Amino acid sequence: MKKLLAFIRKELIQVRRDRRMLPIVIVAPILQLLILGYAVSLDVRDIPVVVVDLDNSASSRDFLEAVFNSGCFVEVSRAGALAEIDGYLDSGRAAVALVVPEGFERNLLAGKTTSFQGLIDGTDSQTATVGLNYLEMIARNFNQKMILARLERLGAGFSPVVIQSEVRVFFNPALISQNFLLPGVFGLLLMVMTVILTAMAVVKEYDLGTMEQLIVTPLRPLDIILGKLLPFFIIGTVDIFLIFAVTRFWFRLPLRGSFLLLLGLSFIYMLSTLGVGLFISTITRTPQQAMLTSFFFMIPMMLLSGFVFPIENMPRFFQWLTVIIPLRYFLVILRGIFLKGVGLAALYDEALLLLLLAVMINLLSVSRFRRRLD
Repeated sequence: MKKLLAFIRKELIQVRRDRRMLPIVIVAPILQLLILGYAVSLDVRDIPVVVVDLDNSASSRDFLEAVFNSGCFVEVSRAGALAEIDGYLDSGRAAVALVVPEGFERNLLAGKTTSFQGLIDGTDSQTATVGLNYLEMIARNFNQKMILARLERLGAGFSPVVIQSEVRVFFNPALISQNFLLPGVFGLLLMVMTVILTAMAVVKEYDLGTMEQLIVTPLRPLDIILGKLLPFFIIGTVDIFLIFAVTRFWFRLPLRGSFLLLLGLSFIYMLSTLGVGLFISTITRTPQQAMLTSFFFMIPMMLLSGFVFPIENMPRFFQWLTVIIPLRYFLVILRGIFLKGVGLAALYDEALLLLLLAVMINLLSVSRFRRRLD
């Protein structure tokens, strides 16, 4: 135990002496969280619209007012003819072109079916889909108001019955995408820091030729492995507190569950990511190879974890592939603790699978590392 503690102390001193390491360990996670926290958003607001009002009537103005008062669209320009629309859409100055045809009000007053035209730039499918849904919803509401007003005028005191929906959104009432994404950023940054630092630290020993010196010391292979992993486990723990502090007190993300449960399950998650970093160090020879291989592992883990894209929407093969990705289970844990406030009883399956993955990854990594030492 004394030998192991001395080795861990040596590793921590080595980290402290490396002037480039401390900014990476302390400053980088905070900066990345701030950048990603503000930049990454799924909310679609203020979609730029160019308007062509060929009717120029009170009804067309009421309809356009309903569109822009929704808060989803913002008018960037008015065009006098249909031929001018292409220039706005081609240049990206507008994502939607809204055309109100002649006779819009006349058809409404006559009780005839009328229409408007919405031309949407589909290069950004997310904005296009949301904009289309917004337009259809606004048109339905405007149509309903017109029908009710007509019935009241023609019904001589008749008051139509209207069904109103009362919908309550749990856990994220304002539907703020930042609240959904920040827990994912928490898990993503923790993975990046522990995987890259562990892989680089082990490979660096081979690159500098100091691994052979460690092998001839009284340290056993298991001591070398623990001595390499535990310092970065400590560094990862520091990063957990830093990332949590920024997430909770800067971005005001509510923590409805237990912080101790979050901390304990984060430790299990770190065991798996440290194991991935150790495994990468067994299949690479230089720091450059370790860095590139780390990204080769982490990018698929991020894309297939459900961080942004729902796993249910993926092809069946990739859904099965996500079973071996630790970040998938940790995201469920993070969102459950932060947003839902659930306990271990609700997260038991994810915690158990995360622990099993951590054990399997570390057994494989330790086995490869010991064979490499031999």
